[in-house]
Amino acid sequence: MIAAEAAKPVIGMIILQADETLETDLRRSFSPEKCDILVARIASETEVSTDSLSAMEGRLTQTAALFPAGLELDAVGYGCTSATSVIGPEKVHGLIRAGCGCETITEPVTALLNACRKRGISRIAFLSPYVESVSAKLREVLAEGGLASPVFGSFDEAEEAKVTRIDEQSLFDAAVELAASDAVDGIFLSCTNLKTLDVLPRIEAATGKLALSSNSVLIAHLRELALRH
Repeated sequence: MIAAEAAKPVIGMIILQADETLETDLRRSFSPEKCDILVARIASETEVSTDSLSAMEGRLTQTAALFPAGLELDAVGYGCTSATSVIGPEKVHGLIRAGCGCETITEPVTALLNACRKRGISRIAFLSPYVESVSAKLREVLAEGGLASPVFGSFDEAEEAKVTRIDEQSLFDAAVELAASDAVDGIFLSCTNLKTLDVLPRIEAATGKLALSSNSVLIAHLRELALRH
């Protein structure tokens, strides 16, 4: 006879094949005693472009269907900020729902808008690892959601393997410079492949402004959604 266990929330996470950061950040942020994390990897390109991001639209449902059949997921996340903006948050949610049946879905775009609304923030500095053309659509989608990004900076990087190796000091220096503008109330570091969790408190201490990243807002929103049940 199988012993009954107290039910724990279960989070499903769809992570890009090229992402070396998000899974580690997730597992360090959720205690295994309190929450289970299941990961499905979605095929992605080694270089980031609008075309490579939009190509994931055709793979999302199939990837979401890889989670164990019959297991009820409390929440599912999709770990790509830029692709969410290219495909569209609502379409992303629908494609994932079609694959796994979970009704509670988020991604970094929705999570960021949620975090900023809660804090009354409507203007952020935007730091991206990618070339500006990749970030343009994301900034447009954020603006449509009520979040302006009047200050923008980029590392102009296209290769995912290099994005994840942008060091903490470089992130800190760039973020502090952008956040110094009086036109913004906070700073957002975009991309789940950036190693941001440890540098955010340093940025806040140096600037006196809220510092958020794709991973910090996604993790916070997943916690809110999964643990509310």
